[in-house]
Amino acid sequence: MHANPLRDPQDRRLPRIAGPCGMVLFGVTGDLSRKKVMPAIYDLANRGLLPPGFSLVGFARRDWADQDFAQIVHDAVKEHARTPFREEVWNQLSEGFRFVSGDFDDDAAFEQLRRTVEELDQLRGTGGNMAFYLAIPPSFFGTVVGQLKEHGLADPGPDQWRRVVVEKPFGHDLESARELNHILDRVFPSGSVFRIDHYLGKETVQNILAMRFANNMFEPIWNANYVDHVQITMAEDIGIGGRAGYYDGIGAARDVIQNHLLQLMALVAMEEPVAFDAESLRIEKQKVLASATLPPRLDTTTARGQYTAGWAGGEKVQGFLDEDGIKKTSTTETYAAITVNVETRRWAGVPFYLRTGKRLGRRVTEVAIVFKRAPHLPFSQTATEDLSQNALVIRVQPDEGMTMRFGSKVPGTAMEIRDVNMDFAYGGSFTEASAEAYERLILDVLLGDPPLFPRHEEVELSWKILDPVMAHWAKKGKPEPYDSGTWGPSSADKMLARDGRTWRRP
Repeated sequence: MHANPLRDPQDRRLPRIAGPCGMVLFGVTGDLSRKKVMPAIYDLANRGLLPPGFSLVGFARRDWADQDFAQIVHDAVKEHARTPFREEVWNQLSEGFRFVSGDFDDDAAFEQLRRTVEELDQLRGTGGNMAFYLAIPPSFFGTVVGQLKEHGLADPGPDQWRRVVVEKPFGHDLESARELNHILDRVFPSGSVFRIDHYLGKETVQNILAMRFANNMFEPIWNANYVDHVQITMAEDIGIGGRAGYYDGIGAARDVIQNHLLQLMALVAMEEPVAFDAESLRIEKQKVLASATLPPRLDTTTARGQYTAGWAGGEKVQGFLDEDGIKKTSTTETYAAITVNVETRRWAGVPFYLRTGKRLGRRVTEVAIVFKRAPHLPFSQTATEDLSQNALVIRVQPDEGMTMRFGSKVPGTAMEIRDVNMDFAYGGSFTEASAEAYERLILDVLLGDPPLFPRHEEVELSWKILDPVMAHWAKKGKPEPYDSGTWGPSSADKMLARDGRTWRRP
């Protein structure tokens, strides 16, 4: 019998609740912890998905007491939590807050951390199960992971687990990614390393799998016989803000294409998994990434740009080179587009166009499956002159949902056919609001159920795809300038025009 990939032996109608556990959060003073991780932990508690004795330990150089740390979490929750603030939830959660002060190379601090974890096990019943969340720059991963190993924090006892969570970037090229993976693998088994890609926690991204494999109407046409090309876009209308220290030297391709967009491509292009579990999904995603190739001429099949001054959101904004902390000679790209071919029977001849950029026309992330034109139209040319190609567009953000574009007759006596859209919006179809991506991902870490976390093999395969592009661009001097508020440099439009195609205007 053919396996149903969305079927699970557990009844998924029941909420998945984490068992006894706690978390140690490194980097508690950063934006990521304050805006995403801490609010997500509260939201999970508010939804009844954390165990009553869940504990959170903060680690930083600050000279704080436990109550100071609790106040930091309180302020972050009040400002950024998705669910309403409830005193009874907060009181129970905050009883498990602890803080350890020290540097990452401070042996005494890690000894204190070990004692704190043991104390929480006794007082809160965490069962010795602990996740270590590294919301810190990758340059510190080796030091922290080594300290966890040296002080016995990485080694679980019988029937216990210890897991480590790391944030992107997962290296800046293939070599550094392998080095980073080696550092983690020396201390934690691969099944205990969770690489967070917050895009994979979004409801709509997971709905790509549901849409494809739970509906028989899509699978027969999900191939090169019917699909002309695929466009995957992540556009932002903001500039780099205060992220100059991180962004300069990293750029749009490393920041977004290497992880978010190539992962989205893998979900769109993968074959049906035998089950909806972590290992089955990874196998199919890896196959896609291993079969992905770049066209031979990178000059004409890639594009990069750098935003200049212009108008965005109704106000005058400065260019990238005028941002605080950016060198006037910077060659970091703020726009990147590449063409990828997936060399499988299903996708042979179907280009995947991936693009991302800052200071573009609007904030949007979408996957557009653009279909071939009908092989024969029994209408006059004037009847169909306004008709474009059918498209299925999956909107990841901000208005999560799906749009189907197809031709329909215009009311009247003449035979005139135009494009119309059929729209599905999450907000209009379900009463329950989508969980924030970090809620889903943190809960998956605590459950040990990581269906969409990229493994180190996927990370390395993604760098193998991107590294030749980065090496090619490094020889080409500066990126092409484009005005803020537009849709990128002209070279990106020419990239598709050479194939007789155009970018969608989201």
